Amino acid sequence: MTDITVNSRICGFTHKINGVKDGKNVKVKVETQCPKVKNISELEVPMMELFGIKENAVIAKAQEGNCCATCLVPCAILHACNIELGLISGTLAKDVGNLSIDFK
Repeated sequence: MTDITVNSRICGFTHKINGVKDGKNVKVKVETQCPKVKNISELEVPMMELFGIKENAVIAKAQEGNCCATCLVPCAILHACNIELGLISGTLAKDVGNLSIDFK
């Protein structure tokens, strides 16, 4: 199980993402108060639809759900899926701790 917290400070929302591998898919649940992210709060993501940015199941669902173009949640969902599928080391991700965008 992979748990990720996204602090979207610009829009003021905190999102809790949970991903669990289920065969060749990852079941994702997002706890959020954001009405747009609620549109993608339950997903089943097929492994083979994670690799490209153009034809990507998570990005497609975020677009259908009317998420903002700068929303960090789809990227975090992709990270959760990649960790669950063993494409990113969960240990490495935990050791790194945070990813950030720093505005100067």
